[in-house]
Amino acid sequence: MKRKYIIINGPNLNLLGKRETQIYGDESFDTFLKHLKTKFPQIELDYYQSNIEGEIINKLQQTGFSYNGIILNAGGYTHTSVAIADAIKSIETHVIEVHISNIDAREGFRRTSIIGPNCIGNISGFGLNSYTLAIEAFVQLSNKK
Repeated sequence: MKRKYIIINGPNLNLLGKRETQIYGDESFDTFLKHLKTKFPQIELDYYQSNIEGEIINKLQQTGFSYNGIILNAGGYTHTSVAIADAIKSIETHVIEVHISNIDAREGFRRTSIIGPNCIGNISGFGLNSYTLAIEAFVQLSNKK
């Protein structure tokens, strides 16, 4: 049986490939997701994106008891959403926090992650490859069980 993982992207990440390409690159997430699915055929990989905080919380609650892992890039909500942090804390599924840019090398307010303490780890600064690294981490963790 394939292990199930989901990538949940937050606000403005629907504009990847168009938005601030000097920071986020010029590849759309849809194109990148096809590469991920090809690279990891042994897993079932779902994807969800929303610009709305409550919808992200709903998706965390919906998948947080039935998936093997959640990869979350909460975008700007990383630094502001106590509600998303609480949602992560309330579910059973492990969450890895992901960021495309190195949040520690950006504006001061981006250096604080409210959600981070409720995640099993975080990966940032490796462009879209941050998602690849998160999947690899989950695969390695599942192989140890």
